Parts: sequence; structure tokens; C-alpha cells
Amino acid sequence: MKKLLISATISSILLATGCTEQASTMNKTATTQTDSVKAEQTNPLFMTSSLTYGAPQFDLIKDEHFIPAFEKGMEQHLQEVEKIASNPDAPTFDNTLLALEKSGSLLARTSRVFFNLVGTDSSPERREIQKILAPKLAAHSDTINLNSALFKRIETLYNQRDELELDTESTRLLEVYYSDFVRAGAKLNESDKQKIREINEEHSTLTTQFSQNLLAESSEIAVVVNDVEQLSGMSERQIKAASDAAKAADKEGKYLLSITNTTRQPVLTSLENRALRQQVWEASAYRNQSGEYDNTKIISRLAGLRAQKAALLGFDSWAAYSLDKQMAGSPSAVYDMLGSMVPAVLKNVEKEAADIKAMIEAEGNNFELKPWDWAFYAEKVRQAKYELDENEVKQYFEFNRVLEDGVFFTMNKLYGVRFKPRPDLPVYHPDVKAYELFDINGDSLAIFYADYFSRKGKRGGAWMSSFVGQSKLLSQKPVVVNVMNINKAPDGEPTLVSYDHVTTMFHEMGHGLHGMLSDVNYPTLAGTSVSRDYVEFPSTFEEDWAAHPEVIANYAKHYETGEPIPDALLEKVIRSRTFNMGYDTLEYMSAALLDMEWHSISAEQAPEDVQAFEAQALDKHNVGLSYVPPRYKSAFFAHSMGGGYSAGYYAYMWSEILAADAFAYMQELGGLKLENGMKYRKEILSTGNSRPPMESYKAFRGKAPTTDALLIRRGLKTKLD
Repeated sequence: MKKLLISATISSILLATGCTEQASTMNKTATTQTDSVKAEQTNPLFMTSSLTYGAPQFDLIKDEHFIPAFEKGMEQHLQEVEKIASNPDAPTFDNTLLALEKSGSLLARTSRVFFNLVGTDSSPERREIQKILAPKLAAHSDTINLNSALFKRIETLYNQRDELELDTESTRLLEVYYSDFVRAGAKLNESDKQKIREINEEHSTLTTQFSQNLLAESSEIAVVVNDVEQLSGMSERQIKAASDAAKAADKEGKYLLSITNTTRQPVLTSLENRALRQQVWEASAYRNQSGEYDNTKIISRLAGLRAQKAALLGFDSWAAYSLDKQMAGSPSAVYDMLGSMVPAVLKNVEKEAADIKAMIEAEGNNFELKPWDWAFYAEKVRQAKYELDENEVKQYFEFNRVLEDGVFFTMNKLYGVRFKPRPDLPVYHPDVKAYELFDINGDSLAIFYADYFSRKGKRGGAWMSSFVGQSKLLSQKPVVVNVMNINKAPDGEPTLVSYDHVTTMFHEMGHGLHGMLSDVNYPTLAGTSVSRDYVEFPSTFEEDWAAHPEVIANYAKHYETGEPIPDALLEKVIRSRTFNMGYDTLEYMSAALLDMEWHSISAEQAPEDVQAFEAQALDKHNVGLSYVPPRYKSAFFAHSMGGGYSAGYYAYMWSEILAADAFAYMQELGGLKLENGMKYRKEILSTGNSRPPMESYKAFRGKAPTTDALLIRRGLKTKLD
């Protein structure tokens, strides 16, 4: 069974919820055995899907199916685990580890479908289900992870590992199991185990509430504009999209500016009305800090709970506990990595701010630079420096062409794979498309779902997830989804995307292929089941192919004429890639440092004043610039507080070091060639967590990475430095 289902990290994927009526159903015990059997026979979750590779039967699955399937799944899983733990025979790799890997199939299948739908197609009913499930799943995980008899069997095998004559991957599986059980509290006394259970239960409830508050508030704080003249600076397409969004929200005749889940909002690059820019920015930056969906008390309590758990497990802080299993190894390594970059980043930010202030003055203004001004005037500076009009650039990045002639084309060139549409497969929303992935020799590898457009009920951001994980042991091939939040064009019009969205499409496909090209035995070690500061490496690596000459020439074509992007404009796009990189890097680093500071405190230090804590944390690291706020403030920092990246947001930068180094190395080998891609596929994409991440990297690169390529990639250093 997939390891995440028997670990405390189950709470990190509780992203939405479901139904009051079903809540009462869950608590009823009078259902007859006959009724239960009938319900199981008609519930599509109770059996493996007959579709290709077990792809979910979205056309049959209904909300009322989830709770019965979760209940039965947990019941079956505990029975299977208890049978393993109470086995009178001496523990062996087969009767303990392999038995665990094969357990919990119903729970795994149900969880993957439900939590993926909760993130991509949420509803009040599903959010209610999530509230019900959160503490129950946390308790379920603890029942397994804190099972003394089960851990004794694992520990016995671990202590005998040198004599077991296991292959490398099996040894790795044993080591991962042992480590995960110890980190879950398996070695604690019964009193402390009970404390862990209580912490985990409350933690799962709070992370669920945090995520639901964020989803609810984000949909309510959209800025409504009455007068179209206030939208001066926006394109006709943007204004029409805002009008359509208002109609959908029953605000006919008005214009609705949606708020995405970052401090900086895309529309701020266009709006000429400074007061409206401020309104939009403040709606974003101050969300979830008061009122019905206030997250501030939840944040403080979560930080305290995590610190308490870390202390029980023998660590100085949650950051120390979390980093102990990552490539970084310790909080000091993260602080050193980020701190070493601050001087160079601040130097760039100062240059960028000077250019922006000069632009403000050149227009006859004398106001102080504020965060809601930065994006607007940075765009003006970019246009002046590069004579680059973002709306002109978008005309060469039509969504379907980017996906098929850009992303799919590159994956074929590098890895020999091709994507074939599967319109026969049911999907969970009309905007989602299904594909089948085929290998260079014609073998079928996986099912891929493309879910790229924003909509109500979908959480913000971009991500990859799996409906079915790869495993030779279980004879499973992957079923994977990529999710983004691109604003879809009105009906009948092509969707034109920014170059940032282009690179994000490549990024998420990197995650997708990490899952789909996995080639390991055990589900626990498959695909993206690697450390957080390694998992973003394969995705970030793919981003730079978007600008590769052969790739961009294949997809960057005018959406009306089909003419390739002019060389002069393309050169501007490429040269402008590092524009505003000081700002981009600092807002990311500030969020990463804020995340680390929240998780470096003791339980007694959990602050009540969230805003004051944020300011102190940023000032401590000399990154507290008023006009460059963190990418996320704490109250809507989903990675850190609601998701699985607590004390782990730094991972994007850590992974980027690997990605930049690997991409530079591949260019030394000749770039976009199948033999280069196949080497990377063999050593990186196929190995999952079957060996330590650095071993995989060195197997590909031949040595550990340096930061040189990263600094060059971000324009913070030249090749001649």
C-alpha cells in the first residue's frame, strides 16, 4: 500500500470536504448486513476500476460512495495490518514488508480519488466529508504507525538487514519503513504515544480548517468593479473575462477580478488605476486575518503542535525534525543556503527598485513605491528595456499549441514518449482531457489527465498528483494528473497564455513524467515519493526546455496566422527571462525564511501576534523590504500551514540547484537528444526513492551539483564571474 496512507502526512492531502447528510449516515449503526452488501456491490470504489490501468470511473463515482468506501477501507486495512503484526511466524521480508505493501488497497484507491477531487473540483458536500474524515484518518494512521507488535517485526528485520541478502531496492524499502515508523513515534512509551495521537488528531483538524478557510475566503474576496473605466490598462480580452466572471457570480453588468493564491496578483501588471491596484493587493495580502475565515489562531496553534510533536520525538524544533529526512539535513544548511544568496539578491532588488522609482518620477509622480506599484511599473520598465509587450507575446503562445507542439514535443524528443488522446475515458470535469502515454517501442506506459483551467471549487496554484501509483509488485501502471489555474478564454476564442504559464506547463509535466516513467517494484518507493527538496528537481529541470531554440521554434507561432514568433521578439523574450529576478527571488526567499522561522520555535514560543512575528522574522534575515513582501503571508501560506511543505518551502530553491546544474550538464552533452534524455530517464525519472536521491543525481551527473548554474539561471551571476 502507498506509504502516505499509513503515515501522519495523510493530513497534508486533506484539501477539501463533503456532506452533512453523509455525516449522519456515517454515525448510524443500524444498517443491516444485507443493505451493506448491496451498497458495496453498487459502489464503484469497492472494486478496482475496469478502465485502463484502473483509471477512476468518474462517470459512476458519486459523493455518497466516499464515506462507505473509507469506512470499509480503514476496517479492511486494520484487519490486514493486525494479521501481519500478530503473525506467529518469525518476521521475514515477505510476511512483513511485502504484506504491508500489499495492504490497504481499498483505502488507497478511495483516498486518491477523493483527495484529488477535493483539490480540483471541491463542493460544500465534499468539504463536509473532509471534515469528518480528517481526524478519523489521522487516528487510523496512528493505530498502524504506533502498533508495537508491528514495529517490533520491522525493527527485527532492520537489525538483521545485513544478513537478509536483500537486493538494493528491498534494503531501501526496509530502511524507509523503519525510519518512518521511528519518526512517527514507534519507539515512544505508551504515554507519549497517546500524546502523539492527540496532537495528530488536532493537527489534522486544524490543517483541514486552514485549507477550507483559505478556499472559502479566496472565492469571496474577489474585487468587484462597477465602472469599466477603472479597468484602464487591461486588454479587451481581460476585460471580457472579468465581465464573464462577474456574470458567473450573479453580478451582471459588473467586472470581477479574481484573487489567486499569492501575494502578487497578475492583474497588477495592467491596472493603471492606483487605488484599484491597492484594493486588489490588499484583498490578497490581508486575507484570512480576521472575520469568519480567520486563520491566525490556527497558525499559532499549528506551529505549537508541531513543536510539541518534534520535542516528543527528540528534536529541538519541527524544522530539525522535518529536515532530518531531507537532502538538506538540518535547518542550519537551509539558513546558510538562503543567507548566502541574500546580498546578491538584495543588490539586484535595489537596481530594480531604482529603475521603477525612476519610471514613476518620469511620469510626473512623486509617491512612495508600494507593493501594489511594483508589478505595474516593472512591466513598464521591461517594455522600455526590451520593448516587450506582454499582450503581443501572448499571441504566440496559444494554449493547445504550447501543450502539444511544446510540452509533448519536448518529451518525445528527450524520452521517446508520445501522448495519445483518450476521449473514451470519463473525466471529472468537462475541461479535463485524458491521454495515454506510449513508450518509444510502442508499449503503453500510463494514463495522463490534463486539468489546466481555473474554475470555482479548484484550489489555487499548480500541482501534479496520482490516481494510481506505479508498482511492479502490484502490477500497477501510473494514472497521473497535472493541474493548473490558467484563465480560460471565453467560448469561441483561443486561450493565450503568458510565458510564465508556458514554463509552468513544462514544470508540471516534469512532475508528471517523474510519476509516469517510474520503474520500481514497491509502491512506497515509486515516482515522486522522494524527499521534498528533491521532488521539485525533475520538474524545474524541464522548465528551461521551453526556451530551447528547437523547442520554442516548434510551438511559438501566432494564434491567427501560424507565423513563427519573430526572431527579434523571441530574443527579447529570452533576454527578459531574468528581468525582475531580484524581486522574484526575494519574495520566494522571504516566504521560505518565514516558513523556517515558524517551524524553528518551541511550543512555548508560539506567537499570538502573527503580523508581528512575520515582521520580526523578515527583519532578522534582512529581507523585510516593504515593497517586496513574501510570496505568501502566513494566513494563506498553504504550503507551510495547510499542506505538506512545513519547514520545506525552501525545497524549490534547493531543487533548483540540482535542476540548473543538470540542465547545464545536458547542454554540454549536446542538448535536446534522445540519448541524453534516456540517460536522465534511467538515472532520475525511473528510480523514484529506490536509492538515496544524491546517489541518483551522481549516477546521472557524475558528481554533486554546485550553485554556479543556479546563479547564472537567475541572472544573478554571469558565466564570466
